Amino acid sequence: MYLKNHLFLKVNRMMDSFDLSSYLFSKQKQVNRVIDEIIDQTTNSSAVVSAMRHSLLAEGKRLRPVLCIAASQAVGGRTEDVLMAACALEMIHTYSLIHDDLPAMDNDDLRRGKPTCHIAFDEATAILTGDALLTLGFEILSSIDLNHIKVNNAVKWLRVIHIIAKAAGYKGMIEGQIKDIAAEGNRIGLKDLKKMHALKTGALIEASISTGAILGNGSVEQIQQLSIYAKNIGLAFQVIDDILNVEGDPAVMGKDVGTDQVRKKSTYPSILGIEKSKEFAKNLVNNALQALDYFDNKSDPLRAIAHYIIDRKK
Repeated sequence: MYLKNHLFLKVNRMMDSFDLSSYLFSKQKQVNRVIDEIIDQTTNSSAVVSAMRHSLLAEGKRLRPVLCIAASQAVGGRTEDVLMAACALEMIHTYSLIHDDLPAMDNDDLRRGKPTCHIAFDEATAILTGDALLTLGFEILSSIDLNHIKVNNAVKWLRVIHIIAKAAGYKGMIEGQIKDIAAEGNRIGLKDLKKMHALKTGALIEASISTGAILGNGSVEQIQQLSIYAKNIGLAFQVIDDILNVEGDPAVMGKDVGTDQVRKKSTYPSILGIEKSKEFAKNLVNNALQALDYFDNKSDPLRAIAHYIIDRKK
């Protein structure tokens, strides 16, 4: 325990000189600009396009695209080389939120401080909007100009598409969501809870970091260490989400709290209690930080994001 706390304090001191707020603002602005341009390119004025804009351009953390960019930077890559992939990841993530909020699933009325898609429009439009964003994400990922890139770079893009498709599909997010629905009203153990959230939440976070590392030309060792980092912060993110569902402020979070208890979901607080859940999240972040010992100060954004995950209020 002493070593873990010592590492936490050491990294905190290192982070004093890194301005995460400015970094997040800068990267979020870049991602939002590109997403806005992509949506503006369509000449289609259908309800689905309006619903895509409603859900996609709502105020969000853009955590997955920012992690993609930060992972690329950690291995010496450039933001511009991963920006389109980062935006595609946000579209796929937003699709999952739209479908998560549907009456057949979590039946939520608020998301990112705005009415959820099926509330703002209707259920059928929300389903189709989620489908549209998922396919648009892969349209963007597969839109690279093969005539102007080297063969090895084309292979990397194909690898990235495969990783993201697996994370978003029935071996990743969808399987996690199925497990989540099946677990409502049923008490499950900590092992099963970890497995469920590794799929539902962790899979796309891991894919985001792997995408950045691969497209940033990271080495095998760098990609492996970033994978360890990703697994730990992906789980830590969900642990804090569960805690915020108990202790969070709806006005800050932009969504309702207490819903997990109403739905009788197994969560980290319900199994471990609040304080042990917080300690568990802190240990996960320490594991993530240890994985970053392999890197120099180019990975400072990833270090700061690990701290942000457990300190966040929404």
